Amino acid sequence: MPALAIDIGTYTIKAISAKPGVKPVIEKVVESFNKTGIIVPTDEPQTEKLVETIGNLISDHKLTTTDVRLSLPESIVSTKIINMPRLSDAELSSAIGWQAEQYIPIPPEELTLEYKVLYRPPKNNPNEQMRVLLVGTRKSLVDKFIMTFNYLGIEPTLVETQILSVVRSLQFENIDPTTLIIHMGANTMTLAVVHQGELAFVFNHMSGSQTLTKALQNSIGLDLDQAEQYKRQYGLDETQFQGKVQQALLPAVTVLTDAMQKASRYFINQNPTASIQRILLSGGGVQLPNLVPHLANTLGAEVIVATPFAASTGNIPEANHAAMSVCVGLLNREL
Repeated sequence: MPALAIDIGTYTIKAISAKPGVKPVIEKVVESFNKTGIIVPTDEPQTEKLVETIGNLISDHKLTTTDVRLSLPESIVSTKIINMPRLSDAELSSAIGWQAEQYIPIPPEELTLEYKVLYRPPKNNPNEQMRVLLVGTRKSLVDKFIMTFNYLGIEPTLVETQILSVVRSLQFENIDPTTLIIHMGANTMTLAVVHQGELAFVFNHMSGSQTLTKALQNSIGLDLDQAEQYKRQYGLDETQFQGKVQQALLPAVTVLTDAMQKASRYFINQNPTASIQRILLSGGGVQLPNLVPHLANTLGAEVIVATPFAASTGNIPEANHAAMSVCVGLLNREL
């Protein structure tokens, strides 16, 4: 039975209809402009606009609604990996609420919490700690997000954060090099480190590709649509447009690379014997001409662009693969 994965961004809405699994069979890939600019509505007028936009997307492209999988934006989520003494599942269930209060800045009565044991040491090593993933968000926001789909007669099968979907889509193994994932959307950038095949660190930066567009708009005096077009066409290529686009973008790009370096330093401080060996770019915002060599030179590591369709078959699109990492990861998840 086909599933529908939906990733709502402030700039575009991505959707993939496919037979889910580790190797999805792709039926249809859709990306549509989000004219509302809304991900999670905060009032009735916003809800009505978003319901109409999603409803049109589904009906216009004749997408399935029997198994709908959704991503939550990282901007409304708090994701932490914590170390704890070794506990059984029952002990952890009793203790996790208190742990969440220490790490997630949301009052307990407003919190929706999910957790997962990433590593539990063997019983014969009592001094080694276990690692637990905590994902928390406000109940009211999740309820409003899901209600948007309920108005369309859809009861989502699953809802999870974008970065968990991205990591799953990349199908890491414990022999892979330590990797800094940069998932860039229009207004946010999520940075995550995968070490020995395991998610080790997540950090959200409240700037994304639209920061670059606005920098170009202000510097060269273009309207927003023109600035977006110039950004996508010329990017950081100094040989194009007399290098004016590159020079206008560089200060904003530097803000983003500073955040990447900060995330790398934090991880290395926590793991002194490790190093970031590879940088992997995901999301629509990373498809900027000459971004890969610029980051490789600035950050001193191998830089590659995500290929989430590597294990997929079927109607795979010709381009824009990195923008679809979240949707593919949702389809990879076993229910």
